Amino acid sequence: MISHAQAPAPGTTPANKGRKFPAEPLNPDEVKALIRACSPRAATGVRNRALIVTLYRAGLRISEALALLPKDLDPANGTIRILHGKGDQARTVGLDAGAWAILQLWLDRRAALGINGHCRVFSTLQGKPVKAAYVRTLLPRLARKAGIEKRVHPHALRHTHAYELASEGTPIHLIQAQLGHASVATTDRYIRHLHPSEVVEAMKARAWSL
Repeated sequence: MISHAQAPAPGTTPANKGRKFPAEPLNPDEVKALIRACSPRAATGVRNRALIVTLYRAGLRISEALALLPKDLDPANGTIRILHGKGDQARTVGLDAGAWAILQLWLDRRAALGINGHCRVFSTLQGKPVKAAYVRTLLPRLARKAGIEKRVHPHALRHTHAYELASEGTPIHLIQAQLGHASVATTDRYIRHLHPSEVVEAMKARAWSL
């Protein structure tokens, strides 16, 4: 029997391939609602919670998250090693302690299921790789369950990560390193698209009354 996480959805490419949609970062309450829409007890729910948290708090691309092996994780130092990012570039990203706690719940459950270290971190309960098509179907379903009206997809969690870093005043070169962009210019365009703070602040500062 093939696990739903392993079986590809109709077609192996995203349904929106070739179409452009505006980026819609989630707010903190929406992210928490999305995570809480996963079962905290069922093994697949524990895994899906960990996957969402990793995408959100590390800002990974879906391909990067699904390619992770246990050896790529370093809880002691709070880092994840991405061996084959975009352009086949390697990088190391940071992950906060709260996110590690959620990820560790899945790692413990995974070990209890007898899934060995040669299997992907985010595997099916039989140790097979989870497909990106499964995640692209999962997130909209969880969003509906959570009452989120925005378009929710794997890259939206990466957008949310970048938006939050920019809002917190994180230097752009650090955001670039975390996201794995080839240049600061790419990150600058990315952030200005997601977080047009200069424009917003300039407009808010204009005086007007009726």
